Parts: sequence; structure tokens; C-alpha cells
Amino acid sequence: MSTTTFSSSERASSLRLASLAQEPRSDETKRPSQGALDVLEAEAIHIIREVVAEFERPVLLFSGGKDSVLVLHLAARAFAPGRVPFPVLHVDTGHNFPEVLAFRDETVERLGLTLEVARVQDYIDDGRLAERPDGTRNPLQTQPLLDAIADGRHDAVFGGARRDEDKARAKERIISLRDEFGQWDPRNQRPELWSLYNGRHLPGQHVRAFPISNWTELDVWSYIEREGIPLPPLYFAHERDVFRRDGMWRGVGEFSQPRAGEQVERRTVRYRTVGDMSCTGAVESDAADTASVVAEVARSTLTERGATRADDRISEAAMEDRKKNGYF
Repeated sequence: MSTTTFSSSERASSLRLASLAQEPRSDETKRPSQGALDVLEAEAIHIIREVVAEFERPVLLFSGGKDSVLVLHLAARAFAPGRVPFPVLHVDTGHNFPEVLAFRDETVERLGLTLEVARVQDYIDDGRLAERPDGTRNPLQTQPLLDAIADGRHDAVFGGARRDEDKARAKERIISLRDEFGQWDPRNQRPELWSLYNGRHLPGQHVRAFPISNWTELDVWSYIEREGIPLPPLYFAHERDVFRRDGMWRGVGEFSQPRAGEQVERRTVRYRTVGDMSCTGAVESDAADTASVVAEVARSTLTERGATRADDRISEAAMEDRKKNGYF
């Protein structure tokens, strides 16, 4: 009878997965245990270190949103007491929330990071892109992103995507190959067994790396609460002028104006995700601190994208179509 021998790293991976499976998992009434968060943290740090060790010019997509803030926090922890050994990249739609941009810049300065910015407005100004009839710029980010990756010769791009956000993201591997055109093929992906990741790629290709792919929104908020990670104030309850559209509360602003028949109201809201102002909705909430947000998320039955992102409602396969073309 033959005997299968496992390496120490494989045994450690199996033990981590077994530990995670045995921990009480989050549901609408119970937040993840500290042990479950420890396992998720260890997995994410392992992924970040593996990518930095294997690739020459990684970069982190950093918008100032909670998921990119979390990945940056994990990267800082992975290489402490040294600095984060790669730059951060933001694809600026020109319709971002000012509070988020201010937080982005403060974070970059505090951590001594190099910030690369690709601006959608530059592409509109010189005719490479045209404004959409609906005014939403999120779908216009793809070409500036791919150009920034090529210009920076980045062979690995960290992102804060999670599998629980959208069914297209649920299909994607932790280390996901992009071809020489930056495109993703959901039908042709590499197997990922245990914590073994395949980063091989040809010249012109690159990979997207998702260290928090296995986290849920509740995991993210529970970890943010535990670590005391600062976030933009939009994530917490505040009064704002809003109007109702497509079942969501849209904030009134320079790039988000009510149409005829849409009434502006003053309500207490917060944002679960902070993308383009013209397609991101708020939710009514009195959760003014992290603990209250954790309790609120635990009761939610919709992911943040499903509840508050109009760009994902363009079609049933909106996210997958954008990802195939090179989107985040």
C-alpha cells in the first residue's frame, strides 16, 4: 500500500483550513470569531508575501475604499517594521467622493507610499474615451487601468475584491491570470490547491492577486473593528441630501443630481461601498461607529454591491463582462 507524504507547508495549510472550518462562521446574528479572523489574516499575509517574492513589479489598487484600505493594512503588517515594498495605484474617475480622495492622500503620506494615478478625465479630454449617456464613469476605468499597468510594467496587481461581492468575482482565483490584452477568461483558469499559487505568465501578461478573496463583508468589518483601522467618514452614519433612484438613495453632489420628479430629502445615511458618485447609493443607517456597522452588516441579506451599486445593474452579467475586458 502506498503512503502519501505531505510537506510541512501543506500540513500547515491543511490545519489552517480545518481550523477555519471548525470556527463558528458569521451569519446574521453572529460575527466571526477571533480565531477565524486570525486564519484569514494569516492567509492574506501569506498571499501578499508570495506575490512580492515571485513578481518583480507588483502594485496595489488603492482607492481609499474599505477593502483596499484593508489590503494595505495587511501589506504593512506583512513587511513591518519595513515599508510596504510596492506603490499604490488609483484609477480616478473624476467623480470620486472628495472625502475619499482626501483620505487616500492622507494615508499615502502617513505611510510614505508612492501613489500612481490614472485619470479617466485625461482620456475624455483627449478623445480616447467618451462620456456615457448615463453619466456613469465606473465602466470607463478599464482602459486607464490597463495603460497604467503597462506603463508601470506591473506584472502583479493586488486588488481588494472578495468572492461574496458578486457571482463573477466568486468565479475568480486568488492569483488570476490576465492575457496580453489584460483580459480574463472565466472558462480557462488555473487550479489552486491548498495554498499553492501559480504565478507563471508570459511577457505582456500579468496577474491580479486578491488576498482577501475568502473574506466576507462581515469579516472585513469585524477585522477593521478589532484592528482599529481608520476609514473615510462616509462609511458611518451622517446627514446628507439624497434623492431616490433605482431603489437607492443617491447623494446630491456635483456629479449626482436629481432628475425631474426626484425629490431631495435630508436623511441619515451611510455608504457601504464608495465608488463613482454617479452610480453609488447610500443606505439609511444610524450606525455611527464600527461596532454598530458590524451589527448592521450581520443583519444584512444583500452584499454591499448588490445593495448600492447601480453599475452592477446594467445587465445580469455586468460585472463579468467588465472583468473579461480587464476591469478590477
